[in-house]
Amino acid sequence: MQGFLTALAVSFAVIFVAELGDKSQLMAMTFATRFKPVPVLVGITAATALVHLVSVGIGYGLGAALPTGWISLVAGVAFLAFGAWTLRGDHLTDEEKSKAEKSTGSAILAVGGAFFLAELGDKTMLATITLATQHGWFGTWVGSTVGMVAADALAILVGRYLGRHLPEKVIKWGAAALFAIFGIWLLIEAVVDLR
Repeated sequence: MQGFLTALAVSFAVIFVAELGDKSQLMAMTFATRFKPVPVLVGITAATALVHLVSVGIGYGLGAALPTGWISLVAGVAFLAFGAWTLRGDHLTDEEKSKAEKSTGSAILAVGGAFFLAELGDKTMLATITLATQHGWFGTWVGSTVGMVAADALAILVGRYLGRHLPEKVIKWGAAALFAIFGIWLLIEAVVDLR
């Protein structure tokens, strides 16, 4: 049970922070201006649960097949790269913004489809794969899914009620610092394991 709770807490925290300022969070804000919040959240939750289930499957499989020292080394480098990616920032392309603004039909299907495609290969998917190599798949899946949905729910609230007044620089630097801390921690673990 403790392993589940650790995986849940770590993956929630990492993915929540990683999602702040991410393009899918920007999509959530955009969808929230067009659709009611509940269908947007349902679509986000369904897409996130599916993408993160695939992610933890890949990560758990890699974790079982590779020695832990090498996994920690690769994961540490990956987390440092995620920190750099976070500092670079994400922006919606004109096409992505247009899709979010002009989607018709069922809001749940429109949001779910857009989020599923946006998350494939995104840093939160890659971070979930990395976390699943280190922790149990179920706790990582639940934590990463809830973390992402919570961050996107925050974006919906901000998008609907507060506009775009979040201090983007503070969010970027905070998220990058968290990734760097996790990356350095994993690199130290790798060095200890590979000695």
